[in-house]
Amino acid sequence: MEIKFQTKEESNQQQQEAFLKLSKVERFYNFLNLMERMTQFPTKNKIDKNKDNFIIIIPPKNE
Repeated sequence: MEIKFQTKEESNQQQQEAFLKLSKVERFYNFLNLMERMTQFPTKNKIDKNKDNFIIIIPPKNE
């Protein structure tokens, strides 16, 4: 394990350079992975996915 002491700017620059070295497809997949991981972070406001959902059923006309 390696420990580095660097400023936030240096760290951000290093991360950006590593990201830009990836191909466009790898960048896109990294973005998708990041979005997937974001759903696992704890949040204060839990959203109930089934809240206020309703179904409208329109029966067919009997002709």
